[in-house]
Amino acid sequence: MRNILLILLIVAGIYPFAGAGTGSGESFNSNGVKLHYVVEGQGTPVVLIHGFHSSIKMNWQAPGILSTLSRNLQVIAIDMPGHGESDKPETETAYGTAMVEDIFKLLDHLKIRKAHIVGYSMGGMIAMKFIAQHQDRVQSGVIGGMGWLREGSVLQNFFGLMPEREGSAVPSACARSFGKLALTEAQLRGIKVPVQVVVGDRDPTKRLYVTQLQQVRKDWPVIEIKDAGHLNCIIKPEFKQLLTSWLATHS
Repeated sequence: MRNILLILLIVAGIYPFAGAGTGSGESFNSNGVKLHYVVEGQGTPVVLIHGFHSSIKMNWQAPGILSTLSRNLQVIAIDMPGHGESDKPETETAYGTAMVEDIFKLLDHLKIRKAHIVGYSMGGMIAMKFIAQHQDRVQSGVIGGMGWLREGSVLQNFFGLMPEREGSAVPSACARSFGKLALTEAQLRGIKVPVQVVVGDRDPTKRLYVTQLQQVRKDWPVIEIKDAGHLNCIIKPEFKQLLTSWLATHS
């Protein structure tokens, strides 16, 4: 029970896990919100979507994921609204499904027709929703530290009850919007592009989100990283290796 509560606090942003920006890159405008992104390398495009209270720098640059992937791929990493070097609007309309459309607009902005979509934690929820709604723009998907946020579940409703938090680095509206990223079973079953799930063997999201995903999508490989929890899974060398191998196979 303690682990379940901890992961809810992490995802909701109550647990202290603040990120930082990259201090470089470019930006584009999405419905009046300036979003920061970086592009490195050449080849098949892959979009990286970070977790809550994180950033391009924390999830992708610091562990060396961005530099490794950019040797053979065109890597696009974005600071989602409320994070890193992007604007931090207080209104909930800037988050939830708007973040899904931010990825769509980023691809259009860069004139990219189709890309691999990779997301971790919050980014995993965004990636799943994007894959379900815009399959024609997706070559493959990798969901890290997350599984299926099921529409109508207790977990979906939990996020909408989050209170305001003064002094938070990320507006509380972001966490309260997570429920809008939920998928119905029909939407989950309707995904036709290849998807892989990577999760730490000690990550409570495995029990909360991945187990129910496996019951519906038995065809999706789920790989567990040994001795990894929610926060440190993405910095494990195995995570980078699995991601590199998957993208090489599906490019």
